[in-house]
Amino acid sequence: MPAITLNDILEEAHAQLPGLSRALLNSIQDELKAKPQHFLLQDPWRRLQHSFMADFESSLRTLLDPRNISDAPLQAPSLAGLNSLSLVDERQALQDVAIAHVITTVEQHCLPELHQLGNFFAALRGTARARKNDNPLRPGLFAQALLTAFSSFDFDAERRYGLMQAAATPLAEGLHRLYAQLCAKLRAAEVGDLLISHASNIQDKNADLRFIEARRITEPATLDGLARRVHQRNTQAAGLDGSAAAEPVFIKVGGRDLLSRLYEQILADPRLLPPLKALLARLQVAVVRLSRTDTSLLHRQDHPTWRLLNRVAAHGMAFERPDDEALQSFLHFMDGELPLLIDSATISAVLFQTVLDRVDAHISTQVQQRSKGSVQALASLEREQSRSEWLQLLNEQIRAQIVGAPLGPRLLLFLQTQWPKVITQAMVTHGPDAEPVTAWVDWVDRLLDSLRELPAEADRIALRQKLPALIDGFRQGCESIGLAQSASDPVLQELMQLHGRILRGLPALPPGYKLPPQAAPQGDGHQAPTPEAQLTRLLEERESRQPDHWTNTKVDRGQLPTVPVQLYDQPASALAKAAVAAWMDGLQVGNWYHLFSQGEWLTAQVAWVSESKQFYLLVGQDPEERRSLTRGAIEKLLANGLITILDESSLVQRAVDTLMQDLDEGGG
Repeated sequence: MPAITLNDILEEAHAQLPGLSRALLNSIQDELKAKPQHFLLQDPWRRLQHSFMADFESSLRTLLDPRNISDAPLQAPSLAGLNSLSLVDERQALQDVAIAHVITTVEQHCLPELHQLGNFFAALRGTARARKNDNPLRPGLFAQALLTAFSSFDFDAERRYGLMQAAATPLAEGLHRLYAQLCAKLRAAEVGDLLISHASNIQDKNADLRFIEARRITEPATLDGLARRVHQRNTQAAGLDGSAAAEPVFIKVGGRDLLSRLYEQILADPRLLPPLKALLARLQVAVVRLSRTDTSLLHRQDHPTWRLLNRVAAHGMAFERPDDEALQSFLHFMDGELPLLIDSATISAVLFQTVLDRVDAHISTQVQQRSKGSVQALASLEREQSRSEWLQLLNEQIRAQIVGAPLGPRLLLFLQTQWPKVITQAMVTHGPDAEPVTAWVDWVDRLLDSLRELPAEADRIALRQKLPALIDGFRQGCESIGLAQSASDPVLQELMQLHGRILRGLPALPPGYKLPPQAAPQGDGHQAPTPEAQLTRLLEERESRQPDHWTNTKVDRGQLPTVPVQLYDQPASALAKAAVAAWMDGLQVGNWYHLFSQGEWLTAQVAWVSESKQFYLLVGQDPEERRSLTRGAIEKLLANGLITILDESSLVQRAVDTLMQDLDEGGG
């Protein structure tokens, strides 16, 4: 039988699409009718069901087109530039939650078939082990096509999310049939060895999941609890029957032996890359010296020593390769810090705290340097929230400032309506205390000063020398808000007439001049879009921009710490609100997170947190891989288990848990 190719599998999948679409249409219809909780979804479904099959198939045929499939593993699209940002708010986060829900449902229904197909496609690409992004028929593409079909009409985000939830199981059942047929085709082509080559990995993953499930129902061990149990076991008296004391457990006598076993377990953590493990091994000398004088070391898990180890390990674990340039830079920095601990004549917790502070500062500085342009853009977006408030305040201040000033009608209206916009725009772009803001505020003072009557010839000569700079400031201010020349020229002409009278020794306005009734604010003509308009357009455009692919993250999600979703998914609960607030307070610059955003899993580092803590910038392992999220978006991901801090299960905590388990089992 001729060898089967990637195109053969894709052609078979294309042939099955009409049947899949039709079955999915009928199953969604049945699902919505069968369950009362879907009543509110029936109206949007009626509006789009007639075009659903065509939209779903059209999107899938584009995604599954062989010309769109590269031989290399798929990668996330790079950003156009350092300042390119896509703001993720609650609507986008809810869309991500919907996609993730569909993918999870399909994977649960089709785990064996996806495993077999993944092995086959990995073999075709020549990769050592199966990865999700090797599969051109991965569930994420079908979830994306489903979302596209549900986006043909303008529904609110909640109803679209509800439709995605209702369609998840019908899609999983349809894909199970499709995947099973493709696996049968592969077996008929006698490629069975490829389908089972990684069976052991599936078994290992199940073991990881069982370990995580066990952690969910048990309280994590504490260092103090471990030390107390060891002391109790090793100092227990002889039994009442006069028998000898029980044999000491794996830790003999004294804190240093417990420390040795703890540190041994820390260095055995499989998540540590070799150079990181070597770095922590060098620190052991200083830790042992400290234990001789600091009795709290083995009782306080928040001791600066353990916090330093956790911080170093958590940062290092974010890298996949030992030769990663950023990791090597961090290790070089640590090489310069270790002598303070290792070579110091006297060792104390204060020294460990000092090094920890330096490590935090170094990580924060590095990530901020990688994201400087984006941070500035995000800071501007945050300040955008204050635009209306600032504009109103400036309107009031300028109106009070120009009372009684000799202003013509056009200039008066300009100062009341346009110049506050100039100052506000500078505050949004550069910050309220920036030099451009001060310059535009001072311009009003210089303008009013230039309109004073000047009887002395020397004063008029001085004014004539100041006017070019004053006019340049006027033009630059108008340009900063995109004010059309047709709107600014009449104001400038009136200002020149006022200055002409003053330069002739006359008052700016004729005696007895009365201002006509104020006209309505003049139109701005064709203005350049303000940041506020750009933000609005960004949010509107993003609603229709679907994720390009479902990528396989470099992080093994089976090893990730459990996300206690039940703590965060009850918005009406005071306990849940407190838990969410506490978790959000832990979002610190430099921490690494694993999150599902814009249709893909991403490992990223917090690069910036706004002063109001409403905007966050995260930068991935690739500096061009960036996500800017609102607080509401992060809370939405948190409530659905789609974001977790990578060091939530810390290095020291895992070691303590392991030793406590050995103690429970009576290990030595």
